Amino acid sequence: MNPLRKRNRNRRKSAGPRFEMPKLAWPRAGRIAGAFAAIAALSLLLALGLDQPVRSFVIDGPFQRVSAVEVQQAAIGALKGGFVSADLDRIRKAVEALVWVDRARIQRLWPDRIGIEIVEQQAAARWGDDGLLNTRGDLFATGIRHPPPELPRLDGPSGTAWQVAQRFLAIQDRLSALGLSISALRLDARGAWELDLSTGVTVRLGRRQVDERMDRFVDFGAQVIAGQAADIRYIDMRYSNGFSIGWRGDRKPRDPAPRTFARQLDGDPGFDG
Repeated sequence: MNPLRKRNRNRRKSAGPRFEMPKLAWPRAGRIAGAFAAIAALSLLLALGLDQPVRSFVIDGPFQRVSAVEVQQAAIGALKGGFVSADLDRIRKAVEALVWVDRARIQRLWPDRIGIEIVEQQAAARWGDDGLLNTRGDLFATGIRHPPPELPRLDGPSGTAWQVAQRFLAIQDRLSALGLSISALRLDARGAWELDLSTGVTVRLGRRQVDERMDRFVDFGAQVIAGQAADIRYIDMRYSNGFSIGWRGDRKPRDPAPRTFARQLDGDPGFDG
């Protein structure tokens, strides 16, 4: 016998176990798959059975600037499908596209109604001739034919609505504590600020150090106009250490300005604008 052949035969016998594919419990797997298919089919049949036509909309809101009829018309135009298949997000976007709707909440009401709850925009100011800004400073409407005249008017170059609105909100918050309110705020093309008080007095703030100048007006200028606003045409805060007062016609001040600022008019406001 050939020794080499014998050693080869022995080596084959001592080889490790061969790899085998795992055995599946096919009957059990089939039962699980069948169960899932049955559940899916049942869910589909149930959805089809519940997907009845939407019978009505239940609309809730203050209805001061927008009517329930407008909301319903917007919702009907966006409704596709039945009670189950209706796209609530599509309906919400259509309702929120109404000018005076700030946000809307849409929900299904069993068995065949859709509920709509709206929050209206709160206009804080006019923007130019026909725009409206809300309490966040967002320009939410343009082309308004009859904006509320009681709202303060804000003006500025194109694209500055939010900037002007934020300045208005900040200043008005400070003036409210003094019993004063803004009737108009303007930002011109050069970046200069000017505001009109409801008393008829104009306050010129200019382009530079606007916050510091507003601080000076709150601390000193407001004292000057107290009780004599009808005699004052403007207060010019565009000085480094003081302000000037423009009187109406030949009217004389009844009370002098605070001595600290009466004569300290350093700087030239003409360079500030």
